[in-house]
Amino acid sequence: MNTSSEQRHILVIGGGPAAHRFADAMASREPAGTTLTVLCEEAHRPYDRVALSKALTEPGVDLTLGDAELWEQEHLTLETGAKAVFLDSAARLVRTADGREFGYDELVLATGSNAATLPIPGAELTHVYRTLEDVRGIAQQVKSLAGSLGRAPVVATIGGGLLGLEAAAGVQALGAQALIIDGGGWLMGTQLDQGAGQALGRLVAQKNLRVHGGVFPQQILSEDGQVTGVLMADDRVIAADMVIVSIGVRPRDELARVHNEAQPEGGALFGLGPRGGIVIDQSCATEVPHVWAIGEVANYGGLCVGLVAPANAMAEVAAARLSGGEGEFTGFDTATKLKLSGVDVASFGDAFARAEGALEVIYADAARGLYQKLVVSEDATRLLGGIFVGDASPYQALRPLLGRELPAEPGAYLSAAGGQAPDTELPDDAVVCSCNNVDAGTIRGAVGGACAGCGPAATVAGLKSCTRAGTQCGSCVPMLKKLMEAELAKNGVEVSTALCEHFSLSRPQLFDAVRLAGLRTYPQIMERFGTGSGCDICKPTIASILASQTNVHPMDAGLAGAQDTNDRVMANMQKDGTYSVVPRIPGGEITPEKLGVIARVAQKYGLYTKLTGGLRIDMFGARLEQLPEIWRELVDAGFESGQAYGKSLRNVKTCVGSTWCRYGMLDSVGMGIDLELRYRGLRAPHKFKMGVSGCARECAEARAKDVGVIATAEGWNLYVGGNGGANPAHGQLLAGGVDDWTLVQYIDRFLMYYIRSAERLQRTAHWIQELPGGMDTVREVVVEDSLGLGAELEEAMEHHISSYRDEWAATLADPQKLKRFRSFVNAPQAHDTELEYASERGQRRPVDLGASIPVRSAAS
Repeated sequence: MNTSSEQRHILVIGGGPAAHRFADAMASREPAGTTLTVLCEEAHRPYDRVALSKALTEPGVDLTLGDAELWEQEHLTLETGAKAVFLDSAARLVRTADGREFGYDELVLATGSNAATLPIPGAELTHVYRTLEDVRGIAQQVKSLAGSLGRAPVVATIGGGLLGLEAAAGVQALGAQALIIDGGGWLMGTQLDQGAGQALGRLVAQKNLRVHGGVFPQQILSEDGQVTGVLMADDRVIAADMVIVSIGVRPRDELARVHNEAQPEGGALFGLGPRGGIVIDQSCATEVPHVWAIGEVANYGGLCVGLVAPANAMAEVAAARLSGGEGEFTGFDTATKLKLSGVDVASFGDAFARAEGALEVIYADAARGLYQKLVVSEDATRLLGGIFVGDASPYQALRPLLGRELPAEPGAYLSAAGGQAPDTELPDDAVVCSCNNVDAGTIRGAVGGACAGCGPAATVAGLKSCTRAGTQCGSCVPMLKKLMEAELAKNGVEVSTALCEHFSLSRPQLFDAVRLAGLRTYPQIMERFGTGSGCDICKPTIASILASQTNVHPMDAGLAGAQDTNDRVMANMQKDGTYSVVPRIPGGEITPEKLGVIARVAQKYGLYTKLTGGLRIDMFGARLEQLPEIWRELVDAGFESGQAYGKSLRNVKTCVGSTWCRYGMLDSVGMGIDLELRYRGLRAPHKFKMGVSGCARECAEARAKDVGVIATAEGWNLYVGGNGGANPAHGQLLAGGVDDWTLVQYIDRFLMYYIRSAERLQRTAHWIQELPGGMDTVREVVVEDSLGLGAELEEAMEHHISSYRDEWAATLADPQKLKRFRSFVNAPQAHDTELEYASERGQRRPVDLGASIPVRSAAS
């Protein structure tokens, strides 16, 4: 190519995280006169393979890396569906499978790796776990088998490493019976020693994941093309309907091999590792001029490693070098953390104590599935590595101290043994986010406003945006928050948890204070704990707290003036000043007679009607003075308030379940109705929703709810922390295969724990994320009753249930409350006659200002 100094073209082959990071790093440097083309074999933009397991259980999840604006820059081009098949390094030319040719001045190979396959008969009938297409195919096959077999399919995962365990847990979440086949003596043998592996085995067994270890498979058995089992080397047959192979990865170095074979004598050849991979030096340059390699295909020091942290580091080094700067790749960070619900595992550094003179400090409790080990130098002062199983809480504090002198004796960091490590300050050069190589000094600088173009970062979201820390695996987020709060305090910025200017207490603190003091009215709370007359923050919060603890009516206990408008009139105000009416329809089940009542009410009052996403019927356009009239007809017909206006349970969405559906495993309708009637009227820091699906097909979208229940062959799976909205989140598994009684017990505890400890207007997803320990803490409190609060939380829920009374029925029975439903107290007319509506699709709706459609008045 023409390699003039005015114009240079860099070609990248590969569309994974390493390629994305390199492109992003080059774009941030903006080298003058450089254009960049990325050839991506897959049809997608680069996506996060670290979070690939989400795509198995969350079909609509978006794993795309970074911002789409990256690929909209004029000097950067992304070619998807472009598989490179030939490289001519002499001509500096790459050809794709569809015959296109791309020249380059500099070439970056980021081709990643392929999933390793089994060289045994029947291997062609197995699935691998490597790409989006792979996991989507697995999910589809599980659902297809469930339908054709009429039961939960048995899925065997061959391989007990990180991806194997995630794959097994994923198919289990889809409703399959999952088992693991591993030829090693224990799980995660690459990262864990025997004691840790055995502890992990106990934890995995508690998740109903059966492990067959110590023997290798020798054949995949089948009948008429359908898998029936796995024949093991000891002649055992393990029955299975589907097999996933996850035994590691192999670097995709075939382009280099094809190149080497085509070279004339004396031509430049790529160095290749004994087990594959393209050999690079510390600058990430290969042995072929103008060709670089990064990520999983790159072989450095005889190793190819399939982790995101070294891939990012290589991408940054290559970008620096190609931008005229300096940079060296110094080796692999092999720290790993297992992303398996309820199983806490971490490994880092010299976990196997291979360094000369290394000492091991170990605490093990096989019965509890606990194992913690620190590897230290011979004088027991310097941290060399560690392994944590069952309780990995020390990992975040220790990981940045790798290679440094420990501030305390090693045993102090073994939390499972009762150790209490000192709260020491990390040095500036300690790496906090290993995925993106962000150190503590960078975090502190961002909080202080040192980042160009950014103001001081006073939130975790701001830190992520400014530094990239916490944007990939996310395991460092608790440490980010801790560093941020410490730095804010150091800079004289008070990290206040006060509810508002009228209360020095946080919302959880105020909740407990009101509960312990036995206060029952708004004035009592203000007099005891507040100052002034309150505001639009603390007033509705107090109203919610009292409602949660006493089931008080929104207009009683001095609360009428404290409520938001919607709670005050028990209806949602719409943009034209009218209100919507939403009667409760538990589980979406309704009789034809009740449907007739809704139809008559809507016709009588001229209301716009629409089915909601929560399987209810919403009626819009009711005037304030009409609300009691409408609700009297609805209450007389047996309806209750659906509380669409409240920070409370909105609805429980259900599918048909086993009542009618041929795929239904359990009665999702019955369970949904029971849950809705149990938790109706329960006030919380924010609205919350529930869903109950009768099988893994998830027609009720339960995992998109704050509390989601999915039927399986073993019982109910309980998910928590899901929500839609502007920041959607999928629910996480809290407990699997539980019976009806246990399910309700766990939901009682979860909801009351949330109500007591969440901040104002905090959804369950954000609450879990902000809790120290996150989902692990929720599980410990709710399932394991680690705080001994289980009975107390259940008792609080029983009090709510026994004292519940429908708010609209109580209002209609109280003439004083009805006085509030008058539009014009001092005017003769009964209602506003100036409201204007348009007719559209057979119903009326408010007029849009400036609309050109015919308009008629409400009175016409």
